[in-house]
Amino acid sequence: MPELVATLESLFAKGLALHQKGDFARAKSFYQQVIARDPKHFDALHLSGVIAMQTGENAEAVALISKALAINPGDPSYGPAFNNRGIAYRTLFRNEAAIDNFDKALELGSADPAVLADINYNRANALKDLRRPQAAIAGYDRVIAHQPQHGEAFYYRGLLQLEIGRIDPAIASLRRAADISPKNYKAHAALGMAFAAAHRYGGAVEAFRKAVELNPADTASHNNLGISLRAVTKREESLLCFEESLKHDTTNPDTYVNRAATLVEMGRHSEAVADYTKALAFAPDYAFIKGLRLHSKMYICDWSNAGADIAALTADIEAGKAAAPSWPVLALTESLPVQRRAAEIWAERRHPATNVLGPLPAAVRRDKIRVGYYSADFLNHATAYLAAGLFEAHDRDRFEVVGFSFGLQAFDEMRTRLFNAFDTFIDVSLGSDRDIAALSRERGIDIAVDLKGYTTGERAGIFAHRAAPVQVNYLGYPGTMGVPYIDYIIADRTVIPREDFSHYAEKVVWLPHSYQVNDDQRRIGERVFSRRHAGLPEEGFVFCCFNNNFKITPEIFAVWMRILARVPGSVLWLLEDNALAAINLRREAAGHGMEPARLVFASRIPAAEHLARQSLAGLFLDTPVYNAHTTASDALWAGLPVLTCPGHAFPARVAASVLRASGLDELIVPSLKDYEEMAVALASDPKRLAQLREKLADPKRLPLFRTALFTKHIEQAYTRMAERHWAGLAPEHIAVES
Repeated sequence: MPELVATLESLFAKGLALHQKGDFARAKSFYQQVIARDPKHFDALHLSGVIAMQTGENAEAVALISKALAINPGDPSYGPAFNNRGIAYRTLFRNEAAIDNFDKALELGSADPAVLADINYNRANALKDLRRPQAAIAGYDRVIAHQPQHGEAFYYRGLLQLEIGRIDPAIASLRRAADISPKNYKAHAALGMAFAAAHRYGGAVEAFRKAVELNPADTASHNNLGISLRAVTKREESLLCFEESLKHDTTNPDTYVNRAATLVEMGRHSEAVADYTKALAFAPDYAFIKGLRLHSKMYICDWSNAGADIAALTADIEAGKAAAPSWPVLALTESLPVQRRAAEIWAERRHPATNVLGPLPAAVRRDKIRVGYYSADFLNHATAYLAAGLFEAHDRDRFEVVGFSFGLQAFDEMRTRLFNAFDTFIDVSLGSDRDIAALSRERGIDIAVDLKGYTTGERAGIFAHRAAPVQVNYLGYPGTMGVPYIDYIIADRTVIPREDFSHYAEKVVWLPHSYQVNDDQRRIGERVFSRRHAGLPEEGFVFCCFNNNFKITPEIFAVWMRILARVPGSVLWLLEDNALAAINLRREAAGHGMEPARLVFASRIPAAEHLARQSLAGLFLDTPVYNAHTTASDALWAGLPVLTCPGHAFPARVAASVLRASGLDELIVPSLKDYEEMAVALASDPKRLAQLREKLADPKRLPLFRTALFTKHIEQAYTRMAERHWAGLAPEHIAVES
């Protein structure tokens, strides 16, 4: 018997030596010889299972290690075998069984911290694979407790913390992972993602730069570096990143999409269209790109295939496809069901409701209602031009008003005014959606007013976390947000008539005149503009439309051309968003038999000066699908009449709303035929036009521009919202009477 044992020990030792050298085939043969002579040889069975695992035969590994463990499952020395069987189960995607084995290995214990760290690491990985992030994070915590320099544990812990929205802890974990493993490009890339999630783009840029330095072929980090540079308005550098990414992979649709987004911000829409087209060639179902491509085409007034493209896009949205962000859809179709479905799809993909912050605190009735206004546009921007007076006019005996600014820092005149307009002004631009929602709760905000909706720079995720018990969609986004966590939309009887309520996820609040607030302190520049300076002819009637070019459709343009043909010597004065739009519109004019020179384009100038130069125009011609909004109020404030033909959806009815609140109902016509006839008639009747202008001679007396009156009305709405909440009642439609 001693001779047999010696022989087994010799065979096993030879197998072990070969195993340690990586000669798995020969090692396995020696282990098999041992097992043939002693079927209960634990080490030979166990290590044969390890070789099976190392060579990808994981089912065989489980079987062999199970035979080994069956010999004496309570043996304290069997901990490594349970650990290895757990690893084998993981490779077979049997993570529950893997965890049972890791638990048994931990139960048997070890005095070696490195061994405990290894078992806990394997167990945490299994929990990660099972999508149990909280438990996995706790597991990585135990790994780090046993082995503080375990870079992979910090890395995966950080990724999971990022996944569940614990941004600051994620940054700390991933920074530590990068410090421990400074040459691990994945750690730097993940750190960049965490910084980006916190909107700390300076840190993101630094981290992504390190990632691409370590791995120049990391196209994802080139892309993310470009996105982060764009976020800090370094757009030229951003483009270079996408070009570098394309050097390594010309088929990645993400790169084309990201470059297109930068080009759009730079006003280079034609190039953006080309990139979106390339992205769709590689990924025909790429989320939201069809709509973005079409929106960029509309920006440059490229109407080739517009009808077919809009019809196809509408069909995709109706089928539940992520074909377009909801914001461009508002300018492409007046279908309320399509607008709502687009909003729902966008929210489902980008801003689903979440309860990670837990339930809201119990309702607290206070003497003052705390209203939070949330925007990226607390600077020289259309929203601020409209609402600045409201923030100042709030009754401080009954309301406390807080501004949450998540846009880029600004140092302009409007920013200074708004900083002083709020009781508290908080720059939350570096906060995650979760952090901002949590801060709002801490501040005891009763009513959170989202001034962005889904427009550029939006942060609807703040409200998905429930920043306040009452949440309101107002001013920035003229449509439903299609989500259960926005309780109200502020409107009026014109923009949302009662028969349209079913198309809005929110309860509708009717204000008595117009939903649109205006600032009665708007300054009109003192500069006196001449026709010559504006590029206008010395004689002839001046029609104008200062709407963004994407609002111009082939249908309304054809009407405009007929108007010009019927009013000899007249011109159409348009805003020049970009040079290509002007070229395309002049070409379209020629196609209608119109002299292209009868289209005159106005460059962008400071707001006060723009108001002043509108005195040169005779009549503002509105666009039907997406009206003039702020632009309509600008014109009326400057004394310029606006002609509109209201459509079916909110964006198509705003000009009618502000005209009714200005006592100019006669400028609201029911059809494009009436629109054409009215424009021609007014251009030919100076007396009638003068009478309309007279109604605008003192705009501060008009309900549209009575800021204090508007504030009183919206405060009545806020009070009723708060009272319903405090009474434990669900939101309901509200009508504020004048």
